Amino acid sequence: MTLDSGHVSAEMAARGILFVLLLALSAPAPGWVQGSEVSVILDASTGRLSTVPERRPDAVAWAVLKDSIQDNGWAVLELQSNEKYNDSIQAYAAGVAEAAVTQRLIYMHWMNTMVGYCGPYKYQTPYCERLRNYLEANLAWMQEQMEKDQNQEYWHQVRLALLQLKGLEDSYSGRIFFPLKKFTLSPFGFLLFQLGGDLEDLEAALNKSDATRELGSGSCSALIKLLPGNKDLLVSHVTWNTYQSMLRIVKKYTLPFRTNPDGGSVVPGFVQTFSSYPGTIFSGDDFYILSSGLVSLETTIGNSNPDLWKYIQPKNSVLEWLRNIVANRLATDGKQWADLFTKFNSGTYNNQWMVVDYSKFNAGSTEVPSGLLTVLEQLPGMVVSADKSDLLYETGYWASYNVPYFEEIFNASGQVDLMKKFGDWFSYSKTPRAQIFRRNQTLVQDLKSMINLMRYNDFLHDPLSRCDSCDPKQNGENAISARSDLNPANGTYPFGAMRQRQHGGTDMKVGCVCD
Repeated sequence: MTLDSGHVSAEMAARGILFVLLLALSAPAPGWVQGSEVSVILDASTGRLSTVPERRPDAVAWAVLKDSIQDNGWAVLELQSNEKYNDSIQAYAAGVAEAAVTQRLIYMHWMNTMVGYCGPYKYQTPYCERLRNYLEANLAWMQEQMEKDQNQEYWHQVRLALLQLKGLEDSYSGRIFFPLKKFTLSPFGFLLFQLGGDLEDLEAALNKSDATRELGSGSCSALIKLLPGNKDLLVSHVTWNTYQSMLRIVKKYTLPFRTNPDGGSVVPGFVQTFSSYPGTIFSGDDFYILSSGLVSLETTIGNSNPDLWKYIQPKNSVLEWLRNIVANRLATDGKQWADLFTKFNSGTYNNQWMVVDYSKFNAGSTEVPSGLLTVLEQLPGMVVSADKSDLLYETGYWASYNVPYFEEIFNASGQVDLMKKFGDWFSYSKTPRAQIFRRNQTLVQDLKSMINLMRYNDFLHDPLSRCDSCDPKQNGENAISARSDLNPANGTYPFGAMRQRQHGGTDMKVGCVCD
């Protein structure tokens, strides 16, 4: 495993935001590229959908996949639906098209990451039964809400996301049949792909005996950086994940859904470009560039306060993966995004979200634009958000590194007790990444230096990577792009995140105006 590879770059979303990706991967076998194209067509006489291996202008949806994983670590998927058709059939057909061109990657990703999770030999274990009951109750409650006339815009987008997932699952299984009325999703089917982050907290709330989250385990680094003279605004994200998850796709969705079931205007975020995974209809990292002019991204803050798990309930709750899809589609600014995301807080996949509104950015201006940067943090039972544009312009940057910023969230999450027990590693301002970002962000002068910072890991020599209670002292977790696999297996460590694990920084994404 080396922190190296090529890049994919394209002006893949509105507002001319440049999107650059880097993936950490082993040495590639050069020259291997696979591409495929599929259209989903509707037979007007039978009402049945089918796929054809070509681009058709009358298609309900079409998908093109360029598989360059062996060359640069990424496959690239472009998925588009036809606004001449109603939203429901567009959504289902979009799922059908995506599965048709990514079936091989979906299979491999499932085998790499989910094959044993509540599988044939585990589905009746007490935890798996509790999880099944939770998911079935949650799906049933959402179905009830979709059938009501209240908050139609919100529940329309929830239904479309679930229909897209249904199309993905049906297409993969070879049984394409558009559901005319109610439809069901298997709790342990492709829904599990969407639950990656939500599962971490569901495991704790539902008392899984071998929960996967290590104490202190981080998930991602992020930096929002004003260049000198405010000439540009860079937004970057590094995914931290298990190395089994390194089968990656960058996706561009163009899905011109309407704002409500009866029509209306096309949703603001109908074009979305994001880093993702096979079988997943959202990012999960998360990092999105949207046609609304927004860029949304997050790092995980988690919850270490067991008293809060009681707020995780299947009713009055929409899981995080769905709430971020709805907010990304409907929001026109950061405040609206936060308001949408806050509804029906599931208390799962507890993150610090940052929403950057590029429509508010005026290159070269020193005037602080209201609403440029919205920050939101979630825990079970509470969400706090605020406009932090003033702090961004005051300090020149906003860094995110898996520690809550808002005092209310910090105190409620259990961080205070962890800080008392383990020291500054769990503090907001003195944790190693906070100090590294504070020191090194001044070196960012352009896109190249931003990339260098976000890929930074010099843990053997950097004094800020030191762990005084570890043996050895220098630790690969204490970097912007972690390499926990490089920590010695026979070392001694104060908590799980510091030990040797097959876990670390697996990519780097950056967006900019880049005129």
